[in-house]
Amino acid sequence: MEKILYKKKYKKDVKANMWCVFPGCYSFAMSSIGYLWIYKLLDEIDNLNVERIYSDTENPSIKITDVDAMCFSFSFDLDFIYIFKILEKYNIPLKSAERDETMPLIFGGGPVLTANPMPYSELFDFVVIGDGENANKQVSEVIINMQGMPKNEILKEISKIDGIYVPSIKQEKVKKLSCQIKECLYIPILSEEAYFSNMFIVETSRGCANCCGFCIASYLNLPVRFAPYENIIETIDLGLKHTNKIALLGAQVSIHPKFKDICQYIYDRIQERPEIEMSISSLRVDGCSDIVLKTLAAGHQKHVTIAIEAGSERLRKVINKNVSEEQIFDTVKRIRENGLKGVKIYAMIGIPTETQKDLDEMVDLAKRLRKENKGFDISFAFSSFIPKPNTPLQWCGRMKTQEIEKRQNYIKKEFHKCGIKANFSSIKWDYWQTVLSRGDETFMDFLIDAYKNGYKLGAFKKASKGRFNPDDYAIRTYAFSENLPWDIIELPPGKKVLQERHQKLIYNK
Repeated sequence: MEKILYKKKYKKDVKANMWCVFPGCYSFAMSSIGYLWIYKLLDEIDNLNVERIYSDTENPSIKITDVDAMCFSFSFDLDFIYIFKILEKYNIPLKSAERDETMPLIFGGGPVLTANPMPYSELFDFVVIGDGENANKQVSEVIINMQGMPKNEILKEISKIDGIYVPSIKQEKVKKLSCQIKECLYIPILSEEAYFSNMFIVETSRGCANCCGFCIASYLNLPVRFAPYENIIETIDLGLKHTNKIALLGAQVSIHPKFKDICQYIYDRIQERPEIEMSISSLRVDGCSDIVLKTLAAGHQKHVTIAIEAGSERLRKVINKNVSEEQIFDTVKRIRENGLKGVKIYAMIGIPTETQKDLDEMVDLAKRLRKENKGFDISFAFSSFIPKPNTPLQWCGRMKTQEIEKRQNYIKKEFHKCGIKANFSSIKWDYWQTVLSRGDETFMDFLIDAYKNGYKLGAFKKASKGRFNPDDYAIRTYAFSENLPWDIIELPPGKKVLQERHQKLIYNK
């Protein structure tokens, strides 16, 4: 059952039809704030009939033969698999050049495409680069007003919109869109069947001022912006009229100038309504104030997640994660003292310049944290370093898979000895995520082959044979003088500044 939290328009005699497509199942889609907010904005446009579509949608109300455009959300590297599945399900060719005039325009947006749209340049007719709130509305107006016109004419007009990349039209640079946050985004439709059932999610800020050297979420969302405090409070009250579950979202949620006031407001509401549940996905080590932790405990959140990335202070400085060991220990202590049951700590293996000493310091840090917080649930989650486009560490290659696996096994063994809980990402899948992240315009046939052959690890390896050496994308360190596939996308702070930050982090220059 769904609750729609905005006033839906009654539309008669609409001029265009659109599918707003999520590359995954219904339950995941209904917990995706970005996807649902874009749907809401499209749904509020006069003369446009829009329908939500998922990988498990059956019998959509708008027939595919009546659809003028399909808008895809693209948040994770492997989302292309579900995009391919959905297109095939409705008999739409995967390559844009193979679609005729009777087929809908296919476009997408989201962090993967903003960072590097080139591997998918033969898939999409056009791509929204950056914040999609305004661009999607402008695109829809063009589609409505140019009904019946040839696709190439429509695409010419769409290419004039700021932040739109049209692969079939030569464009020198495409600037990323950054919208002012005049109102905070929120989940506009609540669903009992959502992955986070009936959870009302509120975006309080966008971007992260810390800008860790590897962090795509930081660099894609510059400049840092904050939703107005008054609007956040109004939005929280809206959500609490319909559910007792609320979550605050932001890459660095605690940096909001009035974050403590926001938490105090929620804490006071919990005193009135003890059934209210409040959560935050993760907190910065230096953002865990007592009022924040007290509110989370009162709101029935049992565990907090923090990210330290590296065990040694030296390596944290390399990635610009400027938190001290003292801060880490103090934060874990205060999380425990404020009544929460445990903490999950995110960390990485294979960070550029990492040595055995850094790994030893991670093990030592974990041991001492456990010793000083007996009876408190401390666990770790390790991923491996993936160089992401448009970050200062985009030029760094990954360590070889065998070397990272060796380091991962060392951590596993030492943690197991001490009884410290930890889970680990797949090193081999992280390798292929790197290949996809740093891919270029030649990738479409490779992606199709990997998909057709079952999209398991072996399928990716087989599909690359005879086309390219995947190590050139995953392991090779790029020179500053090289033209990178994603250079067509212009993001702040710009390539020159990224190079300067790279030099400072890696070489301390």
